[in-house]
This record gives sequence, structure tokens and C-alpha cells, in this order.
Amino acid sequence: MTIKGIYIYVIAPEINSTDMSGILEVSGVYAINYRKISAIVSDRENAFIDYSDKESLGYLLVHHQKTIEKLMNNGLNHVIPMKLGTIVTTKEEVVKIIANGYDLIIDILKKIEHLTEIDIAVTWADFPVIINEIASHPDIITMKDDILSKTHSLTPIDQVKLGMLIQTKLTEKNTKLELNILDSLSPISIDIKTHELMNDQMITNSAFLINENKKEKFEQIIDQLDEEYKGQLNFKLVGSLPCYSFYTIEVKELNLEQVEQAKKELDLSEETSESAIKKAYLGKAKLFHPDTQTKNAEENFNKINKAYHTMIDFSTAVRQAAKENLISMTNKKASENLILVKIKE
Repeated sequence: MTIKGIYIYVIAPEINSTDMSGILEVSGVYAINYRKISAIVSDRENAFIDYSDKESLGYLLVHHQKTIEKLMNNGLNHVIPMKLGTIVTTKEEVVKIIANGYDLIIDILKKIEHLTEIDIAVTWADFPVIINEIASHPDIITMKDDILSKTHSLTPIDQVKLGMLIQTKLTEKNTKLELNILDSLSPISIDIKTHELMNDQMITNSAFLINENKKEKFEQIIDQLDEEYKGQLNFKLVGSLPCYSFYTIEVKELNLEQVEQAKKELDLSEETSESAIKKAYLGKAKLFHPDTQTKNAEENFNKINKAYHTMIDFSTAVRQAAKENLISMTNKKASENLILVKIKE
């Protein structure tokens, strides 16, 4: 039998007006409300997402982002994105997620009320020309001349050495440019996140968190940078966007058996607290730190490090669900609320 699923796109302030409900319906989604918060969701034929190939993941990413963009274009601007692929089986689970993360969600909604994200990808306009310029660098010419003076020809190893030096010079050049771009935009940015570069031609792939009223100024600075580099660079701007890079919500389901094992690793009692967890971890870390040179020190250190993070996650999940700082392993409410709601790292 197929298990139907509910896909969560974003979390937003409570939606209860007829007009907004109609807008959601046109976008193929609906709201599940809890107190002052709404989860914007859609029904799926199954509760599982196939990540087995890039095509499936790419399709999901495009669908996820286009749905959110459609919501924003229809007036739902104040939203917190959910991690790509967040899906549950019942409405009750959606409500539980909102309830557990309620204080965190309310805090984020206040923070982002007038904020937006703009993403920038900067590439070389004519990459072969840049490579030729770098190949003419005095250090590279000197290396090449030195090799040829001894062997009169370039061996495969020599070509690799030259290639590595060219790569180093290119990285230095790209890094210098990236820092100049980031420095130019940082005065009007609340936060900046740099993402992985797609290839050597890309200089920066960065996200900027700015106040909505700074967007025009942001674009002016990009125009100034374009003039400064005389068309050598291509600037691609995407935004305004939800704060994907800064405030994406992630739901982590904890395993009770792993929590029990972590408790044993740290020698914790049935009733504990976050401060007790940290104290136990620090004590164990001194014993098992790899620098101690004791047998199996690194393996034991990795175990207690993993146990510590498991217990901290569990502590946070219990505090979110039960609003208590004291963690009782025998507390039924604690064992039933193994859902941690947090900002994706």
C-alpha cells in the first residue's frame, strides 16, 4: 500500500484569510496552522523521496524553489524555507514540528521580517584570455625556461608542475578579486555566506543577507564593480530570495537507542541536564584526547564526541517539546518527542 506524504516548503506567519488561502490554492499548496504559525505544504503520492540520482534531486530542487518563488510573487514574502526534501506522513506530524520549534520559529520570523537574500555568481567573461595572461607570469616563465635549459623539452611531470603553478596563480587572482567584491558589499550586508565554486572560471558564489530597503544600493555597487573591472567579469544576481543560506529549518529525528548508548558513553544518570552533559564530555575528552597517546585514544575520543552531540541534540529536543531544562530518560514525554527543530548548518 502506498503511504501518502505531506511535503513542507516553508514556515510563515499564520495564514487564515480567505484571499491568501485562495492564493495558496492557485500555487498548488495549502496551510497547516498552529497558533501564530503556518506550514505551507502540498500532498504527495508517497512519503519517500528518491535521491538515487542527480536528475531526481535536480527535479526536486527546481520544484521546491519554483513553488516558493510563486508564493513570494503572490504576496507571501515573509517565510522561512524548510530543508529540501522535508516530508512527513500526517498533519499531526507537521503540527508537532511547529510546536516543538515554536520559540525558534517565532524568533526567526521576527529577525527576517524586513530581510532578503541576494545570491551572486561572478565569473570571468573570457576565461582563456585570463589563463594566457597567467601563463605569462614571470614565475611561470622562469620555471619553464629553467626546465628547458636542462632538458630542452617538457616531460609530462614538467607539464604537471607548470599546470599546478598556473592553478596556484589563478587561485590567488580569484581570491583577491573575491575579497574585493565581498569587501565592497559587506558594509550594507547583515551577513555573507560563501558557497562552493562550480569551476575555475567562477570567482565567487556568495549569498548576501540584506535589509529590503538596501536592494537598490546593492545593485548600484554591483554596477560600480562592473565598471571597475571593465567588463572582464560577468555578474549574475538572483533575488530577492527567502533566506535560504542563513535561516533554513531542518528537522532531525533522533533515535532513542542511540540516545541511550550516548548516555552510557558519557556515564550520565537517568536525570541529567545540558550543563551535566557538557561537564561529562569535558571529563571524558581529557581522558581520551588523541594527544594523550593512550591505546585506542582517537577511537574513544570520536565515540564520546559523537555521544556528546547526540545528547546535546536530545537535550534541545526535550527543551523544545517539554519546555524543561532537566532531562529525564524515563520521562515518557521525552521519549515521545524525539524531533529536533533547528537551523540547518
